[in-house]
Amino acid sequence: MTIEKGNALELDDIQAAALEPRPTPYAGAYLALRIDDRRQGREFLRRLTPALDSVAAFDPERQVSLAVALSFQGLKALGVPEESLATFPEEFREGMAARAEYIGDVGESAPENWEGPLGSKDVHLILGGLAPDAARLETVLLLVRDALRDLPGVVAIWQQDVHVGPNEKEPFGFRDGIGQPAIEGTGIPGTNPYEEPLRAGEFITGYKDETHGITPVPQPEVLGRNGTYVAFRKLHTRVADFRQYLRDRAKDPADEELLAAKFVGRWPSGAPLSLTPEEDDPELGADPKRNNEFMYGDDPEGLKCPVGAHARRMNPRDAVVTGEVRLHRMIRRGTTYGPPLPKGVLEDDGADRGIMFAFVGAHLDRQFEFVQRQWVNDGKFIGAPAEKDPLIGMNDDGGFTVPRKPIRRRFKGLPPFVVNRGGEYCFMPGLSALRWIADLDT
Repeated sequence: MTIEKGNALELDDIQAAALEPRPTPYAGAYLALRIDDRRQGREFLRRLTPALDSVAAFDPERQVSLAVALSFQGLKALGVPEESLATFPEEFREGMAARAEYIGDVGESAPENWEGPLGSKDVHLILGGLAPDAARLETVLLLVRDALRDLPGVVAIWQQDVHVGPNEKEPFGFRDGIGQPAIEGTGIPGTNPYEEPLRAGEFITGYKDETHGITPVPQPEVLGRNGTYVAFRKLHTRVADFRQYLRDRAKDPADEELLAAKFVGRWPSGAPLSLTPEEDDPELGADPKRNNEFMYGDDPEGLKCPVGAHARRMNPRDAVVTGEVRLHRMIRRGTTYGPPLPKGVLEDDGADRGIMFAFVGAHLDRQFEFVQRQWVNDGKFIGAPAEKDPLIGMNDDGGFTVPRKPIRRRFKGLPPFVVNRGGEYCFMPGLSALRWIADLDT
């Protein structure tokens, strides 16, 4: 049973990485660990937890953070009792690989093609470290190595280094991470002044959510309260294919840039099509007070921003779509990995580049999974059932429509520009929960 303790968020118990914005620029790393000895796993958490900032203790000037999240298999490996494990939601207990077909991870993105050990039962704990530069990131990783000392039963099995430059651009060359929701009780502002703050229970367990109920808390209360769920995904980007596809179908370089913006929903600078539909406006794109200040309700036909564009699918705002938008909002943390493909290059150089995504929310099923199934990989709500997200959808000879008067433009033969290389569902516990797990004695 979930007990409401009050509306005030317990910011001193929520991991800072769940809610706090990231610095720009930054260097980071994701690490996956396997727990072979539960007592040593608990000792690792006992050593590491004091190094984790809460939202209340986070220092925005220092801008260094470390986060800990556990898979269902990780909770089992640490010896969390069966009666507690049974109180977690089904989708979390099954894990991302088991639900791959349901969320559209098929073909090249199917689990049998994932990068090991992602998708296996060996991914027990994921650490995320961020700092403004590589030197300060090394101090974060040193904390992890110190906590692992003399604990052979906790094994680092995978690492992905990540980074975001000063221009905040992802591998396709577009400014990213602009649209983030405001959350009641956090004091952290959202990026769209037209969007009312969302209830805290949409993102943190144990509080009122947008349905006016209390977000379910895994039991006991100390384990489940003040946590959140994270869907980690390693998305390999085929930048050369994207550029070549547009080059083959554009009339000239200006048209090529316009088509790319139509696919994404923004210009490379981050300026939204909804505010500047005909040409990029770098000054607007660089202004955090204006570059997300818009809605879609005045553009029902998608003449400014196509209704099927990537950014509009991920957050339809006030547009009429399948589902109620406020029930499907997430915190989206995109982080670049690998070297950029030099500008103008149309041939793939064989490098592994892409985005490590972390989708944060308290409802895996109606947030991450709903968006993947309904908004990314289905087009019924835009009147084109066969069309998927043109950038990240699981396309295999798919299509995309750009509304235009007098004649719309239709593009066919879309290949998959983004391929999922693996991922996992994790629970990011509150600090009290980590201490509770560390103190288990079974």
